[in-house]
Amino acid sequence: MAGTPHTETHFTAGNFVRDVVIGMSDGLTVPFALAAGLSGAVQNTRLIIIGGLAEIAAGSIAMGLGGYLAAQGDAEHYAQEREREYREIREIPEEEKAECSRAFEAYGITAAQSAPIVETLSHNPDAWVEFMMRYELGLERPEPARARNSAATIAGAYIVGGFIPLSPYALTATAARGLIVSAAVTLAALGIFGYMKGRYTGTGPLRSAGQTMLIGGLAATAAFCLAKLIT
Repeated sequence: MAGTPHTETHFTAGNFVRDVVIGMSDGLTVPFALAAGLSGAVQNTRLIIIGGLAEIAAGSIAMGLGGYLAAQGDAEHYAQEREREYREIREIPEEEKAECSRAFEAYGITAAQSAPIVETLSHNPDAWVEFMMRYELGLERPEPARARNSAATIAGAYIVGGFIPLSPYALTATAARGLIVSAAVTLAALGIFGYMKGRYTGTGPLRSAGQTMLIGGLAATAAFCLAKLIT
């Protein structure tokens, strides 16, 4: 009787999801807090929309640039460490073999058991360096377009998230009514976003939804109360 084929279902879009989470969470929270704060100070919905659009533009650029620089820094760090490993296997090969053996020992493989593997690796510099990068330094080779993709994903997610709390002000006559509708829509969006984030990352959908809604609600409440106190 043929066995049932085993299908792997690991989640492999970690970088993309991380960027969406960063952009969307800030895009929902920051413009929501800004609009709530402005609602506590002015009643002109047009001013709130203009201020919100300016914040979305500035925030998406800043967040996207931050994502680009972070990913670019990771790529440069990887390249520097990789170059250093190539230099070390040329200049101090015996020490590198010892480090390779210690990496195997961390997985319960003795020096005697790993010796033939280490010796085989030492005859293939590219594979040897790749092994040391991953298992000694814990560094994964970055995707070639990682910096660009990260910047675009974070900025795009920020813009999408930012329009959710801002759009109700364009459909209501007063800032007070706009704030009520914006709060309801944004908290619902935060809950859905948090639920999906928790489901895909395996951290508990309901817990993630509750935390996301709480953070967004507290930020908006603080901004609104501060604006009221000042005015």
